[in-house]
Amino acid sequence: MALLPPTQRLLDFCTVAVSGVCDECNSILSSTDESRNSLLAGCGLALVNLLSRQASQISTYYQALQPENRRTDIVTFDRHSLVVKRLDDIISISYSKFYAYLFKDLPTCWRQLYTDASILKFCLNIISSPHIYSHSKESSKAQHEKLGRLSVELNELIKTLDLALILAGAAGEQRGRGWIEKALELLREFWVSSSSIAGALAVERPTKRQKFSEIGTRTTFSTAELFTPPIKHPVKSVDTLPMESFQIYMDSPRDSTLGPEPLIIHGAIQSWPALTTNPWKKPSYLLSQTFDGRRLVPIEIGRSYVDEGWGQKIITFDELLRQYIDPSLSGAQDERDGEKASSTQDGSIAYLAQHPLFTQLPALRNDILIPDYCYTAPPPHPTESTMDQPELEEPLLNAWFGPPGTITPLHTDPYHNILTQVVGRKYVRLYSPLVTQRMQARGKENGVEMGNTSLMDVGVVEGWDAIYGDEDDEDQPSKGDIAAFSEIPFLDCILEPGDALYIPIGWWHYVRGLSVSFSVSFWWN
Repeated sequence: MALLPPTQRLLDFCTVAVSGVCDECNSILSSTDESRNSLLAGCGLALVNLLSRQASQISTYYQALQPENRRTDIVTFDRHSLVVKRLDDIISISYSKFYAYLFKDLPTCWRQLYTDASILKFCLNIISSPHIYSHSKESSKAQHEKLGRLSVELNELIKTLDLALILAGAAGEQRGRGWIEKALELLREFWVSSSSIAGALAVERPTKRQKFSEIGTRTTFSTAELFTPPIKHPVKSVDTLPMESFQIYMDSPRDSTLGPEPLIIHGAIQSWPALTTNPWKKPSYLLSQTFDGRRLVPIEIGRSYVDEGWGQKIITFDELLRQYIDPSLSGAQDERDGEKASSTQDGSIAYLAQHPLFTQLPALRNDILIPDYCYTAPPPHPTESTMDQPELEEPLLNAWFGPPGTITPLHTDPYHNILTQVVGRKYVRLYSPLVTQRMQARGKENGVEMGNTSLMDVGVVEGWDAIYGDEDDEDQPSKGDIAAFSEIPFLDCILEPGDALYIPIGWWHYVRGLSVSFSVSFWWN
């Protein structure tokens, strides 16, 4: 059987989702069972009814679609605007609930409501665009103009689904993360097939400006380092270490009271596709895996999350690369939206930090492997048994991607950690859990428990950085505190691409990006 074109498969896929929302809402609204098994029921009948009405309206639009006769007037502007407004209201109401709970305690119904409303909005915008399902023959000039308009529409479509992934975790038993991943995959297929028009027309109208993605194919991220700290007390390192030997290393510590110590394993991840066939050091590759940079990512703005002025926002991956990660790439100009690429910088630092990027972007997950070391049996916390967490089924993966100068302040984690370096170099300083009482841990700040983070700024202690914030602030460590802290023994190292650093549970660590850096951490217990 011949495979249907991407447009048809995408429309069929959306049809099933819209029908699914209708069926689930109708089931809840017609049920006499007060418990109602559906997660959506927890949001209340009024909101379920509102969602149901929008789903029913969109369903009628899809029913009007005929594969052999695509109409471009299925959804009028007024109808589209009204349904989108109602869906945005539902999204806003559900998102407001996110602030009433810690995310781990947030009732799943609100996350599913956000996700379902986002999926309906995506499906509506798909059929509201004549650029997506129109197959009329057009001139070369018209095709170019259409591709430009389609690009803008794609940005909105991708944004809708990415926000559901990032903010709501794409909750839903029938529709959720899996549905969104497939929808984005089909949308990508459609875009590639549509973009082939531009390739065919390139002979007719050569581009006057080189695209950012084309420049990326022959460049790698800058390796320049703003500052390189000296290594004073090197972490022990080995060139290779089998899994069995690593288990022995943890079971036979030099100091039984302290437990296993940090260890660098050189070349531990050298065979990863991220370092070989699919190199993350090339902007062009990362763009190719993020829908030409259109995918959204959450970033931290500021040198460190304990500095004044630190904040968070969500931007496209393309913006992250050009505006923050490697400004040398901003000399290129991007024709994607017919706008000049921004080359202005506000001096702020951005960091994609501790984000489950590989859950959001499965394509990048295929470029890395969970180290065998994460399947060993590590010891418990050496000094605080209350810090031990329930056993994880799988290691927790997080991405750390940023420009030179990013800092993760001195802190400790409740898991053993394998920190792998894929791109660039990082400085890491580590303090033993035996000196925890001297770490000057923070307390609760603005309602957030910060007891795992130290008041001491290693960069300030060493004279590498100026004091951030008000020097007269009573919360700032005194000169005596800094002097005392500088006497505490530590280990330090610089991680190179291909290295893996074992950070045992309980060890305090400070991490500083020296160049453009992409790291992956694996927490396990």
